[in-house]
This record gives sequence, C-alpha cells and structure tokens, in this order.
Amino acid sequence: MSARAISDLVVPRSGQSIWLITLSAAAMGFLAVFALALSVTSANLARGWSASLAQTATVRISAAAAELDAQTAIVLDVLRTTPGIAEARVMVVEEQAALLEAWLGPDLPLDALPLPRLIELRETEEGPDRQGLRLRLSAEAPGAVYDDHTRWRRPLAQAAARMRTFAVFSLVLIGAVMTAIIALAASASLASNGQVIKVLRLVGAKDRFIARAFVRRISRRALLGASAGTAAACAALLTMPELDGTAHVLAGIGFQGMGWALPLVIPVLAMALAWIASMATAFYVLKGVT
Repeated sequence: MSARAISDLVVPRSGQSIWLITLSAAAMGFLAVFALALSVTSANLARGWSASLAQTATVRISAAAAELDAQTAIVLDVLRTTPGIAEARVMVVEEQAALLEAWLGPDLPLDALPLPRLIELRETEEGPDRQGLRLRLSAEAPGAVYDDHTRWRRPLAQAAARMRTFAVFSLVLIGAVMTAIIALAASASLASNGQVIKVLRLVGAKDRFIARAFVRRISRRALLGASAGTAAACAALLTMPELDGTAHVLAGIGFQGMGWALPLVIPVLAMALAWIASMATAFYVLKGVT
C-alpha cells in the first residue's frame, strides 16, 4: 500500500478536524501577514522620519517684538560663520502655521499668538560643534535656543525597535496558537481512526510509517490554509490607502518592493509547524492505541 493510500485511510479527506486545520492555518496566516506588515511599515516610517530630521536643526528665537528682528540678524550672522552649517533660513509664518496645524487645527489665529521666530538649519555631514554653538548663541542672542531634534529622533528609534519586538511576539503567539489547534485536531483525527490504525498494524505497518502518512496530509492542509490566508491578507493590503503627507501611521500599511517576498515565508513556516506538531501528536497518540 502506497504512502498516499495510507494517508487517505488514516486522515480523512473531510471532517471537522481537517476543516479545523485548514481554517486555523488560514486565519493565522492572515493575521501573521498583517502583524508583519504593521511592523515593517511602522519601522520604515520611523526610519524615514528620523532620516528627515537628520542633519537638520532649528533655532527658536523668543524675544520682544522690538528686539526680534535684531536678534534674528545676530543669529543669522552667527550661523553663517559657524563651521558645519550648510544653510540657514528664516521660516515664514505660513510654514509655522503648517507645523502647528496637526495639533491646533487649520483655523488657528496666528496673529493673536506671540509665536517665536524659527530659523531652519541644514548641517553638513560633519555637523557643527553643538555645545559651542549653544554657548555662542546664549552669549550673543539670549533669546535664541538651538534644537538639533535629538529629542525627536530618539523616540522614533525606540518606536521602531518596539514595533519590531511587537511583531516578533505577535508572530510567536500566532504560531503557538496554530500549533496548539493543529495538535488538538491531529489528536482527534487519530483517535477517531483507532480501528484503522489497528488494522494497519496487523498487516505489518510500523508506527513511523503510519505517522508519516498522517503528518503528510496534515502538513498539506496547513500549507493550503496558510497560503489562502496569506493571499487574502496581501490582497487586502493592496486595497489600503496610499501614504501621503497628511496620512497617519495606518495609511499605506504594507510592503514595498522586495518586501512583498516576506509573506511568502508564512505558508512555509505554517507547514513546518504543522509537521512538527502533528508528528509529535501522532507518536503520542499511537502509543496509546493498542
């Protein structure tokens, strides 16, 4: 009797256990793709935001209206003579309004607010002596504060690291749940076919041969279900809105370029987990069949 025939006898083509394996693998594959996509997208956004802040800085000038223009001229002169500063320009009121719009809304009455004047800097790769620049500004323009965006870049890097940790934990949890479901389904299927197993033993079939035939069918079902779930998740990701300048983190979630190859690993991992879980369960159950 061939291995395929044995698997047809030991593991039925239909039934609650087979459908449970297929559907659980599909559901876990679907969730795994979204967990992976959320991690990759969040990490890419954090890296992009951090890169956009790299080699940039801002000088904030807070002074009385009568002194604001004079201090701005002093700060610009200091910046133009500071090594490591490639460019310095005063931000217009409209640009400041655009920065505040995300927090305070588009109808903010800027004329009624004593907004500081902002000077945007672009640094060279070497960058300036930041501590020396801060001391010079405090001496020549007491109302000027130099900000190199370190306090913004550090949380973004931490967020990217935490999202990667979240993805790994989610994938491990999804794999553990799928393994447990497949083990339970395999145990139920083997227990319900105890008479068939006894007959196979009478004709000389070894437990390893029976287990392999059984595991072969379970693994194929898990691969089929996970492939369907992965395909459905990828199709859903393609319908997500594109990321634009005003979008939040959930917009544009998905993969870019070669990143679309990452979901292809999920069905293979699902099949491997199903093989391990069903093989261990098969030998455990077969020991109890006498």
